[in-house]
Amino acid sequence: MKIFLPLICLCMALTAFSDGRSVDYEVDGERYEGYFVSPAEDAPLVVLIHDWEGLTDYEMKRARMLAEAGYAVFAADLFGKGIRPTEMVDRRQHTGELYTDREKMRRLMRGALAAAEAEGANTERVVAMGYCFGGAAVLEWARSGDPLKGFVSFHGGLSTPEGQSYAETKAPVLIFHGTADTAIPMEEFVTLAKELDEHDVPNELITYGGAPHAFTVFDSDRYREIPDKRSWARFLDFLSEVFETNAD
Repeated sequence: MKIFLPLICLCMALTAFSDGRSVDYEVDGERYEGYFVSPAEDAPLVVLIHDWEGLTDYEMKRARMLAEAGYAVFAADLFGKGIRPTEMVDRRQHTGELYTDREKMRRLMRGALAAAEAEGANTERVVAMGYCFGGAAVLEWARSGDPLKGFVSFHGGLSTPEGQSYAETKAPVLIFHGTADTAIPMEEFVTLAKELDEHDVPNELITYGGAPHAFTVFDSDRYREIPDKRSWARFLDFLSEVFETNAD
């Protein structure tokens, strides 16, 4: 099953990372820098979408953890090569631009998938996952109707934009959320559960009591070890389930 991918210009990887490499690519004439790691030829692929800080060492570490578990990973760049905002105002600017241009957000994720394919990744067996802003982006991808094998959000935005729905979603949705998340209230969690059921989308929504927003981010004051480890274990089980189901 082939997914429509926009035309991109793929450049040679410029920088080597431990067990992975950076990948320069273009979408709509703009330059982006992703990160690709693969443990084996034809390994199932995870497209990882970053949070509002852009693609950083955090996503690269998660990518290598997934590679150790047997999955190829392309960590996408949705902001642009060299754009890794550190100030709150800049983070809000870059995420806000994409929240108001959902079609561009979709093109960027499809462009990342095309870059992964150009690197030799298996784009027939793909799960998308993301953190915070990236989780919201993954749900945008799910609503697009693209035939991926699954969509996973870690403490991401859960609201559905006006005029959108999950009517075209073609794969299971897995959500990890903290009950103490003040950025994304539990009301949005409940509403999403109802929306997914309304459209017969296979789903699993998991909450962790007392966990704040960004509870998986290592070395931060929001990090919660037990919810992080439990959500990661369930995520790995989910990958095994959907890729085994779609092995043929």
